[in-house]
Amino acid sequence: MRFACQPGCTKCCTRRGWVYLTESDLIRTAEYLGVTPAAFEAEHIVRYRRVLRLRKPARGQDNCRFLKADGCSIHAVKPTQCRTYPFWPSIVANHGRWNLEGIFCPGIGKGKLVQITAAREIAKEMPRAYPSLSEF
Repeated sequence: MRFACQPGCTKCCTRRGWVYLTESDLIRTAEYLGVTPAAFEAEHIVRYRRVLRLRKPARGQDNCRFLKADGCSIHAVKPTQCRTYPFWPSIVANHGRWNLEGIFCPGIGKGKLVQITAAREIAKEMPRAYPSLSEF
């Protein structure tokens, strides 16, 4: 497997779906933005019983409220879901799915070779971070 994020690419940020956060993601992002975790949560998070997710931006805007014209405004502390893409369990488990994802993600097939064992280790972060979700 080869993968390298491509300069200026934000395609993964425009995907349909939700951006999930861990409690650690919430705290780290709040600190990065200089607000309390409670204030960050009140403005940006929808909390369910076992899941936190970012609120969607206003209709007609990109999927992520932190995606700006020059890229991710919280790139340094991006959520686990974002940090591990495209090494999600559902993508690395199947070579065909990896190739299919490459149609969407221009970084797949580029860069240094990533050993499958390393890719699977990264993918293990997803069920650890989001144990109540099965969509990854």
